[in-house]
Amino acid sequence: MKTEEELWSLLREAYSMPFGSAQIALVERVIQHADAEDYDELRFAARMQATNAYVHGGEPAKSFVTFSWCRAEYDEHPERHDRADEHLLLWHFKYMVSGMTKFPQVPLQRTYDVLDDMEGRFRAGGHSLHAVYQYRWVVAEHIGDPAAEEWFEKWSAAPRDDNSDCVGCDPTSKVEHLAARARDEEAVALAGPVLGGRLTCVEQPQSILTELLWPYLRTGRLDEAADAHRRAYRRLRANLADLSSIADHIAFCAVTGNESRGLEILERHLGWLSTPPSPYAEMWFAASAARLLQRLDGVSVRRGSAEVPAAELAAEFAATARELAARFDARNGTGAVGARIERRLADPPLVGHLPLGAADSRRRPAVTRPSRVPAPLPVEPDALLAHAETMLRLLRTDEAKAAWQAFDERFPEPAPALAARRLDGKALVLAGDEESAAAEATFRAAAAAYRAAGIEVPALVAEVRAAALNAHDEERATPAIGVIEALTERMLEIADAEMRAAAILRLANAYTRAGRLDDALVHLDRATMEAPDEPLLRAEIAARRAHCLLMLERYDESAHEAGEARRRYAQFDDPPIAAMGCIVQGHALANLDRFDPATEAFTEAVRLSEDRAIKLSALIGRARTRRAAGDPLGAVGDFGEAVAVHVAAGEDSAAAMLRYELSAAHRAAGQLLDAAEAGESAVDTFDRLGSQDSADRARYLLASIYRELGEHDRAVTLLQLIASNLDGFDNLPGRAQMLEEAGQAQYETDRDAQAAQSFAAAADAYRAADLAFDELRARRWQAISLRWADEPDPALAALAEADTLATTLEGDEPALVWEKAMLAYDGVRVLIGANRAPEALDRIAGVADTFRGIEAFGEALQTDLLHGELLLRLERAGAAEPMLRSVLGAAPHDSQLRENAVWLLSEALEMLGRSDEAEELRRENGL
Repeated sequence: MKTEEELWSLLREAYSMPFGSAQIALVERVIQHADAEDYDELRFAARMQATNAYVHGGEPAKSFVTFSWCRAEYDEHPERHDRADEHLLLWHFKYMVSGMTKFPQVPLQRTYDVLDDMEGRFRAGGHSLHAVYQYRWVVAEHIGDPAAEEWFEKWSAAPRDDNSDCVGCDPTSKVEHLAARARDEEAVALAGPVLGGRLTCVEQPQSILTELLWPYLRTGRLDEAADAHRRAYRRLRANLADLSSIADHIAFCAVTGNESRGLEILERHLGWLSTPPSPYAEMWFAASAARLLQRLDGVSVRRGSAEVPAAELAAEFAATARELAARFDARNGTGAVGARIERRLADPPLVGHLPLGAADSRRRPAVTRPSRVPAPLPVEPDALLAHAETMLRLLRTDEAKAAWQAFDERFPEPAPALAARRLDGKALVLAGDEESAAAEATFRAAAAAYRAAGIEVPALVAEVRAAALNAHDEERATPAIGVIEALTERMLEIADAEMRAAAILRLANAYTRAGRLDDALVHLDRATMEAPDEPLLRAEIAARRAHCLLMLERYDESAHEAGEARRRYAQFDDPPIAAMGCIVQGHALANLDRFDPATEAFTEAVRLSEDRAIKLSALIGRARTRRAAGDPLGAVGDFGEAVAVHVAAGEDSAAAMLRYELSAAHRAAGQLLDAAEAGESAVDTFDRLGSQDSADRARYLLASIYRELGEHDRAVTLLQLIASNLDGFDNLPGRAQMLEEAGQAQYETDRDAQAAQSFAAAADAYRAADLAFDELRARRWQAISLRWADEPDPALAALAEADTLATTLEGDEPALVWEKAMLAYDGVRVLIGANRAPEALDRIAGVADTFRGIEAFGEALQTDLLHGELLLRLERAGAAEPMLRSVLGAAPHDSQLRENAVWLLSEALEMLGRSDEAEELRRENGL
């Protein structure tokens, strides 16, 4: 059993936790123990905190019980409670009124009784009725009572006081009132000052931004609407209590042409319907989901492990929403809720398509090259087949197929040699479509047909092509290449120069597929020497040499050879195959840090290619090149377009990989909201696909983004999850790093006790991994965190452990010298917190000089300042004065260090009886 003080400590810990099931579980644990031991003050405090936790953590029904208990306790034992208890109890009345409207099983009269009790207490305490009028409006608006307008006017006219909703939430409800009546300009005007001010409430700005979605859309403020959706949903998405607001964002996607985005949100939150925060939230989510799914006919929706047709799910959700609405209307005695649901189910589209950012999941309009007018088809059958083969080599696949179709129509019964050649063409198309088995069989049939017609060299070529289909398979590559080598030697004996060069090229290609790059390059060089000046063959050899040189990391040669291939392909009116040479050249140049020409090469590949895979490769190459060149905004556009292509094709894994890179690009561009959105989508997809390593890598990036956004709780949650996933001896360094970074995020937000726990766990993991230097750093952070957590004895114990560890580390590396000096500095602060100033003074001696010895001048100044402060604590103002003057002289202008030095120096002067100098010092420095 916990002691009372330990339970109070747990309650304080719960207060600092994020809203959700973990906080609720901890508060309930405190209640259980407090009840068992009859700790009256704690029982009340824990239930008051539980009410807040239930409301904001998605379990509001439980808050009715804790509120009723606290209200009865407050009335029965007023002598136990102060003004703070009264204020919090009055605040909770608002939660009750709002919450009771959302449960149709709660009689309406009970809500009115709570309202009357609330008003009576407000009047008895001399409080403004501002909040009372607001929550009478809440009930009237919910049931469709015309009196809502009257309560709105009274609420707006009453003076605010400490019981009023905050400066963000109060206008949010007013915006809701105005938007429901299509008074959109008034709603937007009312919200302006709120969004322009400083909001500290946990419900803002996401709540007011959500209420503004429809006013923004209806008044044509489309950029504001898109921004409001993105900013608000990102803050709502982690909290079950916000399910109703999340529903609004699903509906927003439905009416703005963002069905794919809406489906992504819907699938992410479908599981929440198993434990919705309230029937009202379930109803509103169901109606919004139904509206979205009505626009997705023919699509399947992931629900758990099943795929459900969108139309079927739309009907199910619409029925659920209507059934729940009927229960509310029966309770309320009006038809207002049902009418509201019908309006949501029939929300008309307001925008054809509203772009929501670079990661927009709709396919962007493709940038296409001007239409090419095909050349007239040859008349003679052999020329027609030769034309088809050339078009295929140029990747003008449609023109090749058109030529073959014309051949089939004109020459239904060709001569045996032509029939064999036509069969060869069919095999080439099958190979291009990656139908390897069928292609191999057809090539072998073509070889037999050639031999039956007495034509040996083309038969050998067909056999090479059949064998080459196996060259990329690890198990079959060696025998396949053996066959190709033998067939090539035979061709070299009987073929002409062009056919010999082509045969050597095919052998080199087989070596490349098998990963034998050096052999491939030898034969490509041989093909170059053998080939006559036939433009297309020369272009193909140059392109293959460029690719092989790229894989061998011979970037200069690769870039040159790719340029040669591009030059030769230009003679054929820049065919689509030239895009491959552009991509190779782009990668080679990018590896040489020649980013501008690399970008140009990738851009040309995007323009030339008609093949989806090649275009994607070019887009991704250009995105990475732009990012490396310091153009993250350009990279964002390319990554976003590539994501859109994969999403449209249902290629979730590839889309998630690119969303990870998109997130990093957004972050580099300073677009942190977009970075978070892309990162979150990547994590969701990786988790769903079971790709834990990729998910954790994305979580780590996302944690950094959250810290930059000031969302430290989310960062800590992710880092702790990664640490738990890295459970195992081989992963100890990574686990320790995640725990240490979690501690840093907690420390930055003054969660010092929690930070100390994270640092201690990190230090233990570093120790197990035999990383003493890293353990020293984590122990130091543990000690200083405990100092700020006002736990002096544990802080001293951690400091002692760190000091002992430091003695085992020897060397003069700047990093180690710095770390030991920081340990001395932080140790001084720990000793000061433990009221051991004389020991602290001994410890600080020489630390500033150590910092200066490694040119850590900022740390040296901070140490001198702390030294001066310590001397003042020991009433040695005379010794403190020159040290503080030295800091003041060296501190940067307008820095916090300088301001602190001024205050401490003025204090020293006061202690020395030189008040006039102290006052003049403060005046000169504007303090």
